[in-house]
Amino acid sequence: MARFKMESYVKKISFSSNGFLLKGTLHMPDISNPPVVIGSHGLFSTGDSPKQIALAKQCNALGIAFFRFDHRGCGDSEGVFDEVTSIESRCNDLVAAVKTVRSMKYTDELTGFFGSSMGGLVCISVAAEYKVDALVTVATPVRSAPVLEGLKKTGKLVSPLSRLYRKDILSDISDRLELVHHILVFHGDADELVDLSNGIKIYEKAREPKKLIIQKNGDHRMSNTKHQQDFVKKAAQWYKSCFKIK
Repeated sequence: MARFKMESYVKKISFSSNGFLLKGTLHMPDISNPPVVIGSHGLFSTGDSPKQIALAKQCNALGIAFFRFDHRGCGDSEGVFDEVTSIESRCNDLVAAVKTVRSMKYTDELTGFFGSSMGGLVCISVAAEYKVDALVTVATPVRSAPVLEGLKKTGKLVSPLSRLYRKDILSDISDRLELVHHILVFHGDADELVDLSNGIKIYEKAREPKKLIIQKNGDHRMSNTKHQQDFVKKAAQWYKSCFKIK
């Protein structure tokens, strides 16, 4: 598609997923019809996570659009968190986000995913069955059960959120890893919630091209400023390379 200079901007977007009204923000660069990255946030996070906002800005600087949104039951989107949250619902939300962005014709067909923690699990689940040109994950579990057990120990899964500990929030994406490609995996070697072995397994099972970045002394939240800066730079460059942007 032809590209021409235009003013970069941020556009608020509402869309429907299984009858729930979801809210999102589209960051557009200063070119027409750019490729787009769509983000899926972690279990208790929102589309306003610092990682996604920083990554959106860096992607825009490289000519890439970025769409971040709140899954149902989170942030400004409809739904009661502990009643509507499941792996299936989050996958449905991500697919609805892709369809919404593509239907607006602001971007071209090149599409990337970004997922943090449980969001990474969701991205891999959808990418295994959906055409995705680039994928970046951070601190992503292959199986959700150990993560939920860890959350219970921290006290985050207490009534009424303890209802989340049920089979519809349990997932194992081991059989989908061999279906994903063009994936960049970030994982801290001191992640207290999702063991590094998860990131290594994702990398080993995924198809080429792929890359694993292990952040030394990195925790689950990626609280180290240098790690954050390195992540934003390398993730955006990964998308640029996969999208073949010169």
